[in-house]
Amino acid sequence: MRLEGKRIIQVVSNDFEDLELWYPVHRLREEGAIVDIVGEKADETYIGKYGVPIKSNKTFDEINPSEYDAILVPGGWSPDLLRRFDSVLNMVRHFDQNKQPIGQICHAGWVLISAGILKGVNVTSTPGIKDDMTNAGAIWHDEAVVVDGHIVSSRRPPDLPDYMRAFIQVMEEQA
Repeated sequence: MRLEGKRIIQVVSNDFEDLELWYPVHRLREEGAIVDIVGEKADETYIGKYGVPIKSNKTFDEINPSEYDAILVPGGWSPDLLRRFDSVLNMVRHFDQNKQPIGQICHAGWVLISAGILKGVNVTSTPGIKDDMTNAGAIWHDEAVVVDGHIVSSRRPPDLPDYMRAFIQVMEEQA
């Protein structure tokens, strides 16, 4: 397993895009990674846009980012909620400062915008937030996946296979 022993934070709140959260969690676990589901509350069930639930096992405030190798931010409407938590923004900043993998898909770019880490970074996202991304200083591309160092971004569910291949490769290179 390519990611044996790697620890990854998957942040969550309600209205996440179901596939954009679950697909990465399954793929990373298949590769041997430990993926913690991290929400505002532990042992809380969060519901995706299409009704698929996921239960958190840790809280934003109890996480020590230095004990993890990467962070994932799902799309859907949850990024608009997630970016309101200083603890989430601080986690994203920690991974950025340490050049550790950050995965973001669809509307997840809103969290990276609020964390203030996109100036001069090549990214993609759902076209619906292209203006938000470029106004934050990012260089936006309409591609299935864009890798700029440790930041891996993708547009939407049909791009998930490309997104996960790129994210896993970045994780392997970080070893």
